[in-house]
Amino acid sequence: MVDWAQLRDCWFDFDRVPELLERVERQADAEAWRELGWRLVLEHDLVSPASFAALPRLVRLAPRSAEARGLAGKILERAAGPHGCDDLLADCASAIAEFGVVLDRHLQSRPADYLVAFRALLAVEEEYHWANALEGFKDDIFGVDCPHCGVGVTIAIGDFGCYSQVWDGDKETRRGLRPAVGEKLTGTGRWMHRITVRDGQEVLTNGITHLFGEAECPRCAGVFNVADEYTSANRPVMW
Repeated sequence: MVDWAQLRDCWFDFDRVPELLERVERQADAEAWRELGWRLVLEHDLVSPASFAALPRLVRLAPRSAEARGLAGKILERAAGPHGCDDLLADCASAIAEFGVVLDRHLQSRPADYLVAFRALLAVEEEYHWANALEGFKDDIFGVDCPHCGVGVTIAIGDFGCYSQVWDGDKETRRGLRPAVGEKLTGTGRWMHRITVRDGQEVLTNGITHLFGEAECPRCAGVFNVADEYTSANRPVMW
C-alpha cells in the first residue's frame, strides 16, 4: 500500500494526487487530468515522490487513456534527473515494463499521439536523452561539439533541410548530412529505425537515418557520427 501522507507532490501537498487519481479512474475528467499534470510534473523538468508513486496507477489507465500515457511518459522522461526518488523509481520496475508493452502495442495502431508514445517508449528503454530531444523532425536542432576541432556545430534535421552548420560572425557555413543506411544501423539506432519502419512513420524513419548518420564539420571538414557525439554529451550517467 502507498502511504500518500509521506509522498509530497510538486506543490508540496500530500492529499491531492490520490484524490485526483480516484477521479480519473472513475471517469474521464479533463480538469482532474490538468491538475494531475502540474502536480506530478513541474516546470524545469521537476518531478516528485508522488510522481513515481502515481506511475503504476497511470500505467493501468494507459491502454485506454491518452492522458495517462502522456503523463506517465513525461514522468519517465525525467527519471534520470536529480529527483532523489531512486528507491521509488526502482519499485516501479514492473509497472515500467508493463508500460513498455502497452506503448509498443499502441504504436502499432499508428495513433494520433504517436510521437508522444514513441518518446515515452524511449524513456522506458532508458534512452532519456533521445526521449527528451526528439521533436518529430519537423525542425529538430541538436548542438554538438566537433570531436576534431572542438567548434560548436548545429545539426538541423527537418523540413528546412538536414545539415551541419557553423557561424563565424555573420557568416554561415553549411554541409549536408550523410544519412545512415537503415539496414546497417546497430544498437539504439537500429531499434528506433525498426519500430518506425514497422509503423509506417516515414518522417521519423528519415530523421533517424540522418540523426544516426554522419556530419561534416563546416570548420575543419572532419567527419563524425551525429548520434555518438550527442549521446556522449547528453546521455545521463545511471548509477
